[in-house]
Amino acid sequence: MLEAPAATTGGGGPLGAAVVGGGFMAAVHTRAARTARARLVGALTSTPEGSRRAAAALGHERAYGSLEELLADDAVDVVHVCTPNALHAEQVLAAVAAGKHVVCEKPLATSPEEAAAVVDAAAAAGVVVAVPFVYRFHPMVREARARVRSGEVGRVLTVAGSYLQDWMLSPEDDDWRVDPERGGPSRAFADIGSHLVDLLETVTGDRVSSLAATLSTVHPHRAQHRDVATEDAAAVVVRTAGGAVGTLLVSQVAPGRKNRLHLEVAGSAESLAFDQEDPERLWVGRRSGSLLVPRDADQLAPDAARLCAVPAGHPQGYQDAFDAFVADAHAAARGAAPEALPLAADGARAVDLTAAVLASHRSGGWVDVPAPRTPTPAGAAS
Repeated sequence: MLEAPAATTGGGGPLGAAVVGGGFMAAVHTRAARTARARLVGALTSTPEGSRRAAAALGHERAYGSLEELLADDAVDVVHVCTPNALHAEQVLAAVAAGKHVVCEKPLATSPEEAAAVVDAAAAAGVVVAVPFVYRFHPMVREARARVRSGEVGRVLTVAGSYLQDWMLSPEDDDWRVDPERGGPSRAFADIGSHLVDLLETVTGDRVSSLAATLSTVHPHRAQHRDVATEDAAAVVVRTAGGAVGTLLVSQVAPGRKNRLHLEVAGSAESLAFDQEDPERLWVGRRSGSLLVPRDADQLAPDAARLCAVPAGHPQGYQDAFDAFVADAHAAARGAAPEALPLAADGARAVDLTAAVLASHRSGGWVDVPAPRTPTPAGAAS
């Protein structure tokens, strides 16, 4: 059963966590940091009054007046960045330059060039930059990953996935993510499609090598935004480096679907299916004798069992997965190497995939996806 280790610095005290941003994700990050037994040092939003409200509401010790003030505070060991997408790279680079570890909401950046700069900077500074692809931390996702790695699934033949929501269904529904200046050039795919592809690659251990995509903007005008330029839905056909083919559907305009992330992997021996809205079971498909595997630590692979935060029969979900992610990220900040922790290179991978989707839509054809990024060694010629 997962027990979050006390987050400590090299000196043995609790790891000091500060959050930048005051919205929904700042609350999720703060709850997870509290569960990891970090010290909640402070909060920062876009205004002093907002910082004070966020610090009081989230239970942080103080409110900061600026990012510079936060980064100058020696009590801060890890910075949780929960701001609009266009600010991520700049704020992460500033934190890294100050020697802080970072947990940055996705996307890590809104361009491949910025993402690569973050990967290189984190490596050069020797700090952890983690990106919350938290669906990796559902125990049954790890069970699926373990079954592929053990060879039980056989050779992966096809993949089929979708991530469906309905929160942008009406033209009256609006959000800062609609604006490319704040949210970046992609909305639905960068926001939730990135989770779907990360889940695919994490479970299969394979990489999308090429893709063909088409995007759809259902509502060209929204309540606060005219001439909407970002997509409401994306359909993507993929090929993997290992020879599998697959289809992915992403939509934020699917009535009745709240957060339905689904992945099915078909191998030469058996299939696996995971549904984030029903995360307590993994479907194992066989030509004869298909079954449902429950989230029961006694029946799961070790890496899946360690993420079981409560006994079988006591459901666990999204916040539990987020708590496990932050516990591992904070452990990495103390020098541990947790399995399958998504780091800056994984965040950059998602940015590269998003760029490939946009390029394919523009060209109307197949696009090769760059290989995963590796950091440029410090001092290497650019």
